[in-house]
Amino acid sequence: MMRGMNMQGMMRQMQKMQKNMKQDQAELEKKEFSGHAADDAVVVKFSGKKEMTDIQIKPEAVDPDDIDMLQDLIIMASNDALKQIETETQKTMGKYTRNFPGM
Repeated sequence: MMRGMNMQGMMRQMQKMQKNMKQDQAELEKKEFSGHAADDAVVVKFSGKKEMTDIQIKPEAVDPDDIDMLQDLIIMASNDALKQIETETQKTMGKYTRNFPGM
């Protein structure tokens, strides 16, 4: 038997933590994150599952002679949204890994 802590108590604690983790993950996946490029020329929306759900491109961002600029704006907006998701994930889920060695 483990010193200072009974096994049943530890198992209950782990089950509770697992339940809370699943709830937090589900809530995170429901959230919507918006990424923006310069002057909102491109705005993308992602779910917490990192799935793009919408993209809005201002007409002035579309220049047939400069497709590279539009591509850069889309990448910029997407990276902005994904960075927000990562930050929120760390904030929400990080509490479950802080006390585990190697995590």
